[in-house]
Amino acid sequence: MKTFHKFDRTRQAAPQVFEWLREVILSLELAPGTPLSRAELAERFALSQTPVRDALIKLSEEGLVDIYPQHATLVSRIDIASATQAHFLRCAIELEVVRTLALANDAVLRAKLSAQVDLQAALATADTEDFIASDQAFHRLMYDAAGVPDLYELVRQRSGHLDRLRRLDLPSPGKAARVVRDHRAIVEALAAHDPDAAQAALRVHLSGTLGHVADIRARYPHYVAA
Repeated sequence: MKTFHKFDRTRQAAPQVFEWLREVILSLELAPGTPLSRAELAERFALSQTPVRDALIKLSEEGLVDIYPQHATLVSRIDIASATQAHFLRCAIELEVVRTLALANDAVLRAKLSAQVDLQAALATADTEDFIASDQAFHRLMYDAAGVPDLYELVRQRSGHLDRLRRLDLPSPGKAARVVRDHRAIVEALAAHDPDAAQAALRVHLSGTLGHVADIRARYPHYVAA
């Protein structure tokens, strides 16, 4: 499992525990259904149970853990309804983001996006974690350029179930290559200052994972809620 590095003593402990747990849950290193012991986590982090409790409460607010008082805390199973709503939110926002960017003429942004796509192409068959990080950086660049960075954080907070579905879907044959192709199509539409083409390319890009839910559920029945 991902190593927990030493605490930054200039920051509160609970957010750091939260960030580490969130990362290992989204990466599926902590699989859906995994029990989480507050006492064991406190011992692992060499903390009292209070910051661990606070981190778990915040994770439950994002739907990533289920807390059953006096009984157990479990990594939540992937909820398709929550994933669908996160997809709806993301699509609604990013359609406006790419439209805004297509109507602008930001050559510097396009160069940065193209560099991320080139990196993704190089990583498509090599490193899943770095590929996902570059994918996220691509979209973060667009939100920042459109002047709505806080909306990126909103989408991120609501997308835990969708992100785990996407991670399960990524190893599917040809999936990484399709992500690269879709990103290139978005950049080309931005370069052409064509908002309709940019939105069409984004719709194609964001439609992939939810179209494969039945297959993902069949392959990982214990990960996806009925």
